[in-house]
Amino acid sequence: MKAIVYTSNTGHTAEYARMLGIKTNLPVYSLKEAAKILENGVDIIYLGWIFANKIKGFKNAAKRYTVSAVLAVGLSNTGTALEEVRKANYIAEATPLFTLQGGMDKTKLRGINKLMIKMLTKGLTAQKERSEKDERMLHLLTHDDSYVSEENLTAFWEWYLTLSVK
Repeated sequence: MKAIVYTSNTGHTAEYARMLGIKTNLPVYSLKEAAKILENGVDIIYLGWIFANKIKGFKNAAKRYTVSAVLAVGLSNTGTALEEVRKANYIAEATPLFTLQGGMDKTKLRGINKLMIKMLTKGLTAQKERSEKDERMLHLLTHDDSYVSEENLTAFWEWYLTLSVK
């Protein structure tokens, strides 16, 4: 692999990309930067943030580069919604996919993203009975917190280390 390429909205995905860059010694570029620096077809690891199961920037990255692995950063717990995200983004079964919990920073939300978070929060708040999962999501939506951690990258590192063995 030649680089780590990412698209970030509130900074959580960028933080994961920087963490990966340090440990892998690969250069880290935003998708915009990569377009100016990397040649088409270059082998990359792509990180993008999830909105309604869609990974932002993935479609453009996949058109331009060879994506060896995808890390999708969202509100849900690490390692969840893998099949939904894979299906929504047409990610081949052979391509490793990892979902990571990011966080919330409402000060950086704009437009439709801000409106959707507001609607989701309102809907969860209005529920008389909430599951434990709903309670965790409501907490995440109402508290600007980061859940970015090295621990969330465990499954990725297990996969990545197998590459150096081959």
